[in-house]
Amino acid sequence: MLLELKDVAVHYGGVKALDGVSLGLDSGEIVALMGPNGAGKSTVLKAIFGLAPLDSGRVFWRQEPIDVLPHQVVSLGIAFVPQGRRVFTQLTIEENLEMGCLYLRDKAEKRRRMDEVMELFPILHEKRKDSARAMSGGEQQMLAVGRGLMAKPTALLLDEPTLGLAPKIVTEMFEKIAEINATRDTAIFVVEHNIRSVLDIAARVYVLDKGRIVHDGTPASIRETDVLTQVFLGRME
Repeated sequence: MLLELKDVAVHYGGVKALDGVSLGLDSGEIVALMGPNGAGKSTVLKAIFGLAPLDSGRVFWRQEPIDVLPHQVVSLGIAFVPQGRRVFTQLTIEENLEMGCLYLRDKAEKRRRMDEVMELFPILHEKRKDSARAMSGGEQQMLAVGRGLMAKPTALLLDEPTLGLAPKIVTEMFEKIAEINATRDTAIFVVEHNIRSVLDIAARVYVLDKGRIVHDGTPASIRETDVLTQVFLGRME
């Protein structure tokens, strides 16, 4: 397994955000994490990236425990794109992309990576000298994903990448996620509320409810059961 959580528990004050969560992401696959608001989905990604302190359990990368600071996790080959389109609005698109690989001193390699990202998202090339503040929500989300790709990650963690986007942009974003996975062999772990679209691209799906994994299976297994109805309507025991 490329990336794995084993019996991870996280508390925020007296609230149990994750309760013995075990899950994994293998090389080259897309794995989706679903569940209602407050289920702990974002906390899973933060736990992987070291942004949520673990009460118990471990996170493993290539079978070795992750024992580095959050800002060093990217050097392992893991990139995290948080929800909310967190771009540097005062910087240009090019400057935002450069922030994704500040550690890289090879200017030619940095340029190559930027060209690859702009080829994937042509709008970023078209507006590369513009301030990120002037971009639409969909363009900012593309920029956020592009910035994550500047690190050339082996695993890409996406937290609600289509939240608040127009339907046309949602479709385009899922197409891009599938393309990143297929052309770069990037493993992708995605937290997503758009159930139908993410089931079309995922190889495996975890369903989280009240901080615990309640279903682990294929997209077909989700479609064949009522597990999502149960967790979203609060009837899961």
